[in-house]
Amino acid sequence: MNEELAITVGMAARAARERQGLTQGDVASQVGIAMEVYSRMERGRVLPSSTTLRRLSMVLRIRADTLLGLDGPSLPDEARTVALADREEDPPSLRRLVRVLRPLDEEDLRAVGLLIQGALALRDR
Repeated sequence: MNEELAITVGMAARAARERQGLTQGDVASQVGIAMEVYSRMERGRVLPSSTTLRRLSMVLRIRADTLLGLDGPSLPDEARTVALADREEDPPSLRRLVRVLRPLDEEDLRAVGLLIQGALALRDR
């Protein structure tokens, strides 16, 4: 599997789904796939078949070119890093933490980072 392509499709699908105000379950049901499969697709762990890609583009009202990353700039390095960090082999608690941190802006991320560093320093004493 082309990991970079899977991440590109997943990030584009997630962005389109969120713009539409849909849940992963909504999209999965309309596309005709299991929600777990759709979730893995958004995380860049599964590449959709051509048939699923077509249905996905219709449900999300987005061009397949956009889902494939062919009509614009590639993912920023930060987005690629976040997608790569959301691995199935990571413990669920880490994946939950990454999902909580994703929507934060740069300033909030910096503040959380400082809090974590402080807490770790206290723990190590």
